This record gives sequence, structure tokens and C-alpha cells, in this order.
Amino acid sequence: MCGRFVITSAPAAIREAFGYADQPNFPARYNIAPTQPVPVVLIDNGARRFRLMRWGFLPSWVKDPRQFTLLVNARSETVLDKPAFRNAIRRRRCLVPSDGYYEWKAAGARKQPYFIHSQGGGPIGFAGLWETWVGPNGEELDTIAIVTTAARGGMAELHDRVPVTIAPQDYAAWLDCAEVDAESAVALLRPPPDGAFVWHPVSTAVNRVANDNPQLILPISEEEILSEAPVAVPKSARTRPAAKPKASASDDGGQGSLF
Repeated sequence: MCGRFVITSAPAAIREAFGYADQPNFPARYNIAPTQPVPVVLIDNGARRFRLMRWGFLPSWVKDPRQFTLLVNARSETVLDKPAFRNAIRRRRCLVPSDGYYEWKAAGARKQPYFIHSQGGGPIGFAGLWETWVGPNGEELDTIAIVTTAARGGMAELHDRVPVTIAPQDYAAWLDCAEVDAESAVALLRPPPDGAFVWHPVSTAVNRVANDNPQLILPISEEEILSEAPVAVPKSARTRPAAKPKASASDDGGQGSLF
């Protein structure tokens, strides 16, 4: 799956890599999370354009977003059939620029985060699907999901799913919904070849969405990993917290306590 990613390349480098004419100026992000606005590249009137969309896909037929599951990812194996995505895979494909993403691997009773990025560095393009949701009062919200597929090789040791990275030579085909049909586009949804990506453990500080700084992607040592691990408390040392004494009328001056 893909639940957090980063964009660290300069706006000019992203623009050159994806070939759009817009010149947005945006800061580096080190902990992008679902429901936040993310940059996407799509075809509009025959040209590649830059847009910001909410990460969390809403099909057009959803009546109340509060009653609908947040769709962060779309499985490549089922995008042609799932009602939520079968129109988007045909008409609304996009690329999500990124410089890497995070994955969590089980390590005993805890999960260790890893930062994963391309072997050669530089921006990559996740396969994305987008949709414009229109509310009952005419409000519009552009939303996206990142496509994932089954992991293979060494990457499967981290997680059984990986975000689909479209090869630069396939950007045009993936984005061209007018000339490239859905079945041909789905054929591009492959896991990365062995050796294309590398990874290293990072601090659990990335677990908090509020943290967004360059230190999050730095590798940490085995000693630092151990220092972040929670200390197990023996059952014999666990004590039941003492019950709070009940307040009397004289304790609060007759006001009554809210807590």
C-alpha cells in the first residue's frame, strides 16, 4: 500500500521530469498523508497540466462523504471491475509526483518505518486515478487514489503491496485516456523491477502526521531503533490505578464538576 510519501525535488525539477507548462511554487514535503492536497499531473485539453487534489478518492455517485470509506489506494488487479474506479481508469488517469514513500514493517510488537526511494534518486511518478465529486449544493472536490500492486523480490519483505511507479517512457500512454484504452493502461501497472528501489529504517517520528521535516527521511542506526522501542512492563510490575475519590458538595463549592 501507500499511506505516506514525500516530495523533496525542487518545483523546476518536478516540472522538467513530468513535462507540464505550469510553474507552481510549492515547498518540500516530508510526510504527506491522506486527506491532504497532493500534486498531480494530468492531460487537460491535450496538454499536461499541474493540479492539486485531495488524497482520498470519492466516486461521483457518493451521496455523503462522511458515510463513505476513504479510498487512499486502488488495487491494480481490480480497477477495471470495481464500481469506484472503473470509470476513472478509462477517463481520468493521472501521475502523482514523488521522491519516495514510507512503509511499516512488523518488528515484534511494534512496526518499524522505512523510507523507500529510487536507486538513482530524483522524482518518480505514481500511477493515480482521479475523480471530481459534486456535492448537493454544487460544491466540487477533486480527489485521487494511488494505484498499488503486489510486491515482488526484496520489496515483498517490507510489505505485500507497493505503489505502482509508471516508467517515464510510459507517462504519455498512461495519461492519454483518449487514445489509450483502459486495458492497455492496466498493462502498465507492474511492480518495480528488483534493484529499482532502495530503503532504510527511519525514526518513528514519521508516525505523527504533524511532523514534517528533512530529518524524517534520514537513516537511523540499530542503537537508535532500540532506543525508540517501547519498554515492556512485566505483569508483576503492573498496578491498577487508584480510584479517584468522589467529590463532595464542599469540594467544589456546590458548583458540580464536569470531569
